Amino acid sequence: MIRPGRPGAALRADRLPTDLDDLRAVIESCRACPRLTRYRERLAREGLARTGVPHWGRPVAGFGDPGALLAVVGLAPAAQGANRTGRVFTGDRSATFLMAALHRAGFASHPDSVSRDDGLCLRGAYITAAVRCVPPGNHPSPAEARRCRPYLVAELRGLPRLRAVLALGGFAWDNVRRAAGEAYGVAVPRRPFHHGERVPLGPGAPVLWAGYHPSPRNTQTGLLSAGMFDSLLARIRVDLEIPSGRGA
Repeated sequence: MIRPGRPGAALRADRLPTDLDDLRAVIESCRACPRLTRYRERLAREGLARTGVPHWGRPVAGFGDPGALLAVVGLAPAAQGANRTGRVFTGDRSATFLMAALHRAGFASHPDSVSRDDGLCLRGAYITAAVRCVPPGNHPSPAEARRCRPYLVAELRGLPRLRAVLALGGFAWDNVRRAAGEAYGVAVPRRPFHHGERVPLGPGAPVLWAGYHPSPRNTQTGLLSAGMFDSLLARIRVDLEIPSGRGA
């Protein structure tokens, strides 16, 4: 039996399951980061008291197609998104933007992501995050990111058909580079974050892509538009050799 992360525990990717269902159970039981554990559980208690509706308040695993060609990696669960709903990129404005774009690109069955039981299916795509618990101020510490990274390594290893990884934002970009290096045993070149950046890792490893995070701060200020994100996904589809007009 795989033991989930305990307070202060140092996780190792080679001791984690690569079966995604087994890995999900381990992630959702993790308590390795005391500060994040306290914060996510406090938000859930406050949310229940405020709305009368239970909030997730636990670590959040990835979800999607086990045969995914594309993995999309965000920063961490949002306070009113995944920490409330229990599914990454679900129930907030970032989720609305991202899922609509994935639907237009043929990776999602419908354009809405509102709850764990909304019937949404991803086709050829898998969505996850660099850190699995909502962090105060949306800022995980370097130690928390490092402690959580083995989960991302294990997820990458558990997606055997993966050919592209899209990191959303600079924090995810840095953590995806590090996780991919460990997952595939390759030296990943250091590249500054730049929307649309493409970094091939060589035979047997996926191509890394960088894109702005679809947070309201970026979409409402015009830093990221739907057209920009659609263009990036179109480039990735071409790279994956997915014919135009077809789903993934």
